Amino acid sequence: MPLLPVSPRLPLPLKLLVSAFLLVMVPVYYRNYGPTNFLYFCDVALLLSFISLWTERALPASMAAVGILLPQVLWCVDFVGELAGVRLVGLTSYMFDENRSLFLRGLSFFHGWLPFLLLFLLKRLGYDRRALWAWTALGWSLCLVAYFFLPAAGTVLADAKIPVNINYVFGFDDAKAQTMLPAPLYLLAWMAVLFVVIYLPTHLVLRKVFATKVVAVPVGAVQLV
Repeated sequence: MPLLPVSPRLPLPLKLLVSAFLLVMVPVYYRNYGPTNFLYFCDVALLLSFISLWTERALPASMAAVGILLPQVLWCVDFVGELAGVRLVGLTSYMFDENRSLFLRGLSFFHGWLPFLLLFLLKRLGYDRRALWAWTALGWSLCLVAYFFLPAAGTVLADAKIPVNINYVFGFDDAKAQTMLPAPLYLLAWMAVLFVVIYLPTHLVLRKVFATKVVAVPVGAVQLV
């Protein structure tokens, strides 16, 4: 009996659209912001979403959702606040920097549509419960790399667009490091806050809302994955 091809769970036009966006965004970001910019949580999450799109596996999208769904909502709220003339957190101040081209700033609107893409992926692929610890390990590793190897808050670079204080490991003000706590203690506290306030609650909600999809296979049938 001939085997029938398994229909993809994700539409090809969506895969091609996201791929086209990355083909534009990655070289533009690399040229303007440098390679370290891709160590931001949001950029890593975007790349994980791309992997999940083409492999149709739930874990990469689940990891990205755990890590950035809540922060991306905050990004959107902060952007609307800046538009209204109200400075909330300052996450999106760069979107109003006239020294950056409109095209460059426009690419950053992926922060607005990425949460919806992730929710769509989870709806189609299900939520992989391993995502909590997988993303936590990745997120904490990114924090350690940013703290020990990348420019700290307040560092003056020749190109002002090159990021400093990546993932806020030195505080929320890129112009100067926080002074409330010793820097190593702040880093540990920040990593703990990320887990308790963002990762764990998001995981608990996603685990309840999106059950992992299980494909029933008749006895004796051969399944192509």
